[in-house]
Amino acid sequence: MRPFVTILAILALMLSMSVGAQEAPREAPRGDLKAEIARLLAEMPAGEGAELRGFYAARDHRAAWGERQRVAAFAEALETLESDGLDPRDYRADRLVAEHRRLQEANAGPAEQARFELATSTLLLNALRHLQRGRLDPRAVDPQWEIPLEPARLDFEAISRAVDGQRFEQAFGEARPAYAPYERLRSGLARYRNIERLGGWPGLPDTPRVLRAGDVDDAVAQLRRRLAMEGELEVMAADTDAFPGAELQSPDPRRFDTALEAAVKRFQRRHLLEVDGVVGPPTRAALNVPVAARIDQIRVNLERARWLLHGLPEAFVLVDIAGYRLSYFRPNGEIWQSRIVVGQPYRRTPSLRSEITHMTVNPTWTVPPTILREDVLPRVRRDPSYLQSQNMRVLTPSGQRLDPWQVDWYNPGNVMIRQDPGPQNALGQVVIRFPNDHLVYLHDTPAQGLFAREQRAFSSGCIRVEGVLAFAQLLFDDTGSGQDVRALIASGQTRNVSLGRPMPVILHYWTVHPDENGQLVFRPDIYERDDALLRALDRPLAL
Repeated sequence: MRPFVTILAILALMLSMSVGAQEAPREAPRGDLKAEIARLLAEMPAGEGAELRGFYAARDHRAAWGERQRVAAFAEALETLESDGLDPRDYRADRLVAEHRRLQEANAGPAEQARFELATSTLLLNALRHLQRGRLDPRAVDPQWEIPLEPARLDFEAISRAVDGQRFEQAFGEARPAYAPYERLRSGLARYRNIERLGGWPGLPDTPRVLRAGDVDDAVAQLRRRLAMEGELEVMAADTDAFPGAELQSPDPRRFDTALEAAVKRFQRRHLLEVDGVVGPPTRAALNVPVAARIDQIRVNLERARWLLHGLPEAFVLVDIAGYRLSYFRPNGEIWQSRIVVGQPYRRTPSLRSEITHMTVNPTWTVPPTILREDVLPRVRRDPSYLQSQNMRVLTPSGQRLDPWQVDWYNPGNVMIRQDPGPQNALGQVVIRFPNDHLVYLHDTPAQGLFAREQRAFSSGCIRVEGVLAFAQLLFDDTGSGQDVRALIASGQTRNVSLGRPMPVILHYWTVHPDENGQLVFRPDIYERDDALLRALDRPLAL
């Protein structure tokens, strides 16, 4: 992100006007505001103020903020940034009109007017850039961030026309990511804020008791009200005071009936919980998360969307880490999706952007050093026959085979362990590879049962893909490689096979994301990244 030096300097000038700062020396002749704007821009250090220069060059240095009505319209538009999870106070929406009035009433000279001009235009450009690429630098929030950052692309002539026509909300709309998930997150934010205005939802008693179909209890009535507030359930006759005008259901809100069980399952599905219709500790904990926390979670993920949802290629693979899902956006417009297994919290799958270049069929697996040290060696020390049972060989660094019974496994030295191809191989039958510094990849797995879990952070950083053979064949077909993945596997040979052309792949982390029906799905923050991002997002822009 571009440093805020210029922005801060201009805002400091604007604030200084509010305390009666004197006009700057070398003021242009009174009334020559255009010349004063040009002079201030020219005095900015090289490398700073490029956006301001571009904006005023598009206007031939004409003033943009002389009319009170235009300033008021801009201030009003800034308030709408709240719908994007941004804070209008960061853009001084509450001060602009008053400062403009003060300048007019004081019959301020060109120097003061020019400073107000540049400060207000900076706020506009700031807001547009934040909507387009995010308010924060992701590298400052997440040290492991590796997705290349594209600079904001501002059309200064279009912005200038929007200012003259007071079409600020239209300009904001054009700056926002033009992808459905972003708009659905904004709609969800508005919905949950409305719930907050209504007082939020009731919590369930913090007891170990489990609620299930057939129960009759006051806690069931509370559960019913809780789910009704989030739209999972129609309300009952006893709840008409809390939800006036709502459609009514059965007359006994204390009974855990089949409709309530179905609503609990919908809630569990939207929160990546075990879908059993039973309100045990995990489901109760998710139900008792305050609406304010859900609002913050949506705001955090709107910022993540602004980082990523721009300039996406026509066809690409998106790995949704926290959602345990892979989506392949095919060149023909179809979307192929699958469940995935990602890295455990202490072996995190990284966020990155790369290109799939080739596949390995019938792969061998060389045990990585961390897994060798923490997983394999303890098992071999207990039972050296473990290696034979897993079809693993012991090798020197040069590839010479060693007898596992002759190795001191408490001091093995510089040995490698490699698993031969076959049904037990940890990588399965195919590996989908893309260059990256973390040596992670997409791959098959013999542990197919893990895909049935709702939360699937079990790997050592790489991504296991359900139905990976079908996915691999689609990649071969869509890139014109002319390969048959099943025939390659049937050969029994370990081979690297290139795609006809590289396929972009993005690994990213969302803890809230719309599902295929547009409903927001709240995911556990498995890598504990939300808090740091929220703190940074809530920190006011320094002046």
